[in-house]
Amino acid sequence: MPHRMRFLASLAAVVVLVGCTSDKGSDGGGAMQKGKDPEVITVQHVLIGFEGSVPGKPITRTKEEAQKLAEEILEKARSGADFDALVREHTDDSHPGIYKMANFGVAADLSKQVYSRGGMIPAFGNVGFALRVGEVGMAAYDEQESPYGWHIIKRIE
Repeated sequence: MPHRMRFLASLAAVVVLVGCTSDKGSDGGGAMQKGKDPEVITVQHVLIGFEGSVPGKPITRTKEEAQKLAEEILEKARSGADFDALVREHTDDSHPGIYKMANFGVAADLSKQVYSRGGMIPAFGNVGFALRVGEVGMAAYDEQESPYGWHIIKRIE
């Protein structure tokens, strides 16, 4: 009987190990499943900050005014307004506000201006990778996930 018990325990361990490694991304946590998220995306964004949220920027709007403006810009963008014109007119970042991001487990390549998703604020990558090409979404202000304000993000590649 002890041999049979050891065999069953070994078999169970193999089944568990196979289940833990199937179809997960290189981060081991399943955040990047094969066939789901691309390795690299390109996004353009409008950053709407508020007083004190963006270091070095003399922004005078309140947090409430920033949220209202961000929601208005999101609506305009989703209604087909020229996104580049929205960036040029409203961003508290620099125009054109275009960034390439390498997904988790994919090497960044700064020589090609491809930044690591993990090096960006979490909400920026989370929204960007959730969008399809041409779609617009918003990363709402959050002290941890999006500390600079609201990001209206359009995935362009």
